[in-house]
Amino acid sequence: MFHYHCLNPISGKGLKLFSEDYQKVDQLEESEAVLVRSAKMTEMDIPASITAIARAGAGVNNIPLDECSKKGIVVFNTPGANANGVKELVLAGMLLASRDIVGGIEWVEHNDSQEDIGKLAEKKKKEFAGCEISGKKLGIIGLGAIGAMVANAAVHLGMDVYGYDPYISIDAAWNLSRSIHHATSLEEIYSQCDYITIHVPLMDDTKQMINPEAIDQMKEGVVILNFARDMLVDEKALVAALESGKVKKYVTDFANPVVAGVKGTLVTPHLGASTEESEENCAIMAVKEIRDYMENGNIKNSVNFPECNMGICSAAGRIGIIHENIPNMISQVAKTLGDEGINIADLTNKSRGENAYTLVDVESAVSQEVLEVLGAIPGVIRVRAVK
Repeated sequence: MFHYHCLNPISGKGLKLFSEDYQKVDQLEESEAVLVRSAKMTEMDIPASITAIARAGAGVNNIPLDECSKKGIVVFNTPGANANGVKELVLAGMLLASRDIVGGIEWVEHNDSQEDIGKLAEKKKKEFAGCEISGKKLGIIGLGAIGAMVANAAVHLGMDVYGYDPYISIDAAWNLSRSIHHATSLEEIYSQCDYITIHVPLMDDTKQMINPEAIDQMKEGVVILNFARDMLVDEKALVAALESGKVKKYVTDFANPVVAGVKGTLVTPHLGASTEESEENCAIMAVKEIRDYMENGNIKNSVNFPECNMGICSAAGRIGIIHENIPNMISQVAKTLGDEGINIADLTNKSRGENAYTLVDVESAVSQEVLEVLGAIPGVIRVRAVK
């Protein structure tokens, strides 16, 4: 029996995919697997019982990855599961930035008691006029699941789309419309585009990538959209650019004191993935990842350990070994099993940076004593009998 705990409400459409071999528990300390959305695990003492954490969403900045890696806890996310919900909000953001739709709605609300509101509206509407997005140039930084969907949708809306992503995957490239211009540099995006939207992860080399130098290269009156992470943008510099008129609008999904209420900003309260469909898709993917790891030892969509898939075990047993990415590890594992009279039926080893993962199918049952001997090998972080 496996035990799991939900730190946030998780869609029932995902949770119902757990088999009768899984039991939901109320205490974190009683669980082997955790499902989380926004809860700040960085402020928690993660118990030793935890084997896997699945984030029902893409970002994992609320999870202490270094600590999890050191403890041998595999952290999963759900890339692409909420992509359509974010894509639709990005498109809405472009439309809201192009015309003063919000201002027009607020004007009507403030004048709803006027008997001649229809006539007043005809006189007032020019103050809320704007432009169409068709024919405008859209620059997309990052062509992952969300960026690619935004790109394809924008093409269908008649926009001239420029995409920049030096690390684009083959699958993502295949999914892109042929009409998209593949920019060879960020400078090309900055200098050519009327709208710029960011869809990259927050890392050391992307933090505040939209900074004063980047803004200086942009067109006058550019619209910048940020539905990825607020720290990708130097927002103090952005506010200054709004005040000078260099930037026409800043549309962001991250409310904070720097941008909230600033003239020229359109700030939503982190609504990107807040749709019923996105929450269901994320939950379904998260549960499938947890089950495949707990039952088969396979790793898919982990942010701290390598991808590894050996399918369903048909041998007598399977062992999962999380260890440091150091030489001579496989030979030590093989020798240990050989010394115990256990024959290896199949083996795969994958690495990712400083971390590595080995799955071993064996032709006889493995005792707790053997697992402890494997766990004592220098560099081994965690050993688990999968089957």
